[in-house]
Amino acid sequence: MLFVLVGLVLLAMKLSGWGFAAPWEWWWILAPFVLALIWWAWADASGLTRRRAMDREEERKALRRRRSVEALGMGTKSGSGKGGKKP
Repeated sequence: MLFVLVGLVLLAMKLSGWGFAAPWEWWWILAPFVLALIWWAWADASGLTRRRAMDREEERKALRRRRSVEALGMGTKSGSGKGGKKP
């Protein structure tokens, strides 16, 4: 995403004729977009994107389970560890 943002800033500077990027060649301006495409292709091919999605899904499941347990009043509030009751 950083590559795309940098590319958009450089593109805006080139098209408006303002700033340090105005006199640059077009291939310098378009290079961040190419790098973004390469990054996304590598992330998809290596499984990085899917692993991140699975991690987010597992975090949501764990949060949902914790909320459900707390809503039922079955949380470990007493500190004894098991069962929630002290002998």
